[in-house]
Amino acid sequence: MLRIDDQLQLQSLVPVVERLFEVSGQKILNLRRTWNPAKGSPVFTVQGVYTSRGWTEWTQGFQFGSAVIQYDISGEKEFLAIGREGTLREMPRHVSHVGVHDHGFNTMSTCGNLLRLVREKKIPHDEWERHFYELAIKVSGAVQAARWTDIGDNQGYIYSFNGPHSLFADTVRSLRVLAVAHQLGHVLMGEKDRRISLLERLLQHAETTARFNVYFGEGRDSFDVRGRVAHESIFNTNDGSYRCPSTQQGYSPFSTWTRGLAWILLGYAEELEFLAALPKDELAPFGGSEKILSAFRTVAQAAADFYIKYSPTDGIPFWDTGAPGLSKLGNYLDRPAEPFNDSEPVDSSAAIIAAQGLIRLGNSLVSVGEKGSGESYLRAGLAVASRVLQEPYLSSDPNHQGLILHSVYHRPNGWDYIPQGRKIPCGESTMWGDYHALELGLLILRMAKNDPYYTFFLK
Repeated sequence: MLRIDDQLQLQSLVPVVERLFEVSGQKILNLRRTWNPAKGSPVFTVQGVYTSRGWTEWTQGFQFGSAVIQYDISGEKEFLAIGREGTLREMPRHVSHVGVHDHGFNTMSTCGNLLRLVREKKIPHDEWERHFYELAIKVSGAVQAARWTDIGDNQGYIYSFNGPHSLFADTVRSLRVLAVAHQLGHVLMGEKDRRISLLERLLQHAETTARFNVYFGEGRDSFDVRGRVAHESIFNTNDGSYRCPSTQQGYSPFSTWTRGLAWILLGYAEELEFLAALPKDELAPFGGSEKILSAFRTVAQAAADFYIKYSPTDGIPFWDTGAPGLSKLGNYLDRPAEPFNDSEPVDSSAAIIAAQGLIRLGNSLVSVGEKGSGESYLRAGLAVASRVLQEPYLSSDPNHQGLILHSVYHRPNGWDYIPQGRKIPCGESTMWGDYHALELGLLILRMAKNDPYYTFFLK
């Protein structure tokens, strides 16, 4: 179980995060020099070198989004150029991609961050540049919302690349693009010019995900533990009925793939911030602000409590809570994670993502007067960040292209590199782990310096 240091202060993480950005700048430039765009998107490292892996091109936005965040912190125009040029050259096909559930990852990491910098006046004002980013977000949000399975009773979900029967937990973080497209006044146009609200689709998807992918200890099945997350839910598309839990990247439908858990934690926490910032009359047609915010808090807190309970003491989780080799590790939840063990890999990217979710959840609760629980989640997030943003997870080796080590991609498929002499994957990085480390670092620095609070949505 994660041990929370009550004495840990936000300011103590400033030098940790500053060191993170010192190292990340070198990594971004290294990848820029060596990566061949003809290979597609960089996904994970093998022996310290980024390589691609054909499944979907969901990591391209992280490549250029990392450079944009690096510019935000450093002010070095070289990184802005990398982000801008890569976005213009590589991202248009992702904006109109009808075959994936990943628009929030690709579009918001690039156009979303760039639009934020325009609005914050960190990029010299150019009206048409702003229009470019806004149009990309509008189109991307609508394309994502159109990938829809209706399950009746005014409910449904954005279906995964597996097809209309499949609802992924991670898609909740793709809702960001629907949120900002809605803020920009956009809608999805359907048959007979039907105007479909992107906010309504966001809320419907979130409710369906909470209902079927997240567990609340209410006896739904024999493995119903509060906060547990199923990576995938399967539906009968003929009548919209739910059939069973499933997983693509976890060990079992009845255990919890921890990166999927982290996506749920961060996704609901950041959408909670977004929804709380909307005028109440916008939420009135969908049940009202109080009801909706309460539902999002319930999901985020359940996921947060499960994460805290089922992580080692330093908050770095193993890749799946039911991974079979964990039985060989004894009381592994009562000591810090061991990335070089011989039984099961940890997943530092899950920790990176969850840390941001814990911090945002904590801030959200404090803002509504729940100071005790809010500060507890905030300290939990800072505790995870203080560990995962430093060695042995921070890669200070200039010859290694990754930033955050001991991240895994797809353990069941055996895609992750196992070093010679080792029995499990370790020592490698992933594009999403590296990118989200920079998001986490940016959030912490802005909070510590009382700079404008970092959000994905428009303020």
